Amino acid sequence: MALLQIAIIPIGTQTASVGVYVADVQRLLKQSGLQYELQDMGTIIYGSVAELFSIAEEIHRLPFSKGAKRVVTHIFIDEHLGVDKHIGDKKNAVLNSIEERDNEK
Repeated sequence: MALLQIAIIPIGTQTASVGVYVADVQRLLKQSGLQYELQDMGTIIYGSVAELFSIAEEIHRLPFSKGAKRVVTHIFIDEHLGVDKHIGDKKNAVLNSIEERDNEK
């Protein structure tokens, strides 16, 4: 299993706001059954690499259905063979490390 971070940037729209497009992404992800978490600068999704590439394509195409003329999509995929990473594991590891170092002082 792997993690995917995705952010879409619709271009050629009536407004600079992307909230409507992000809401569409969240509805799609809810219907997909995949585990996901909306963040300030994108969305994290957990699944197999095949699932992640498939949902990334669907997400990329969503703004076109709302009239966007161009869409730039940023994706990062983190797959670590033999290690099952879940949403929040990396953040929690860093926070635990900070807490441990602060407690050493």
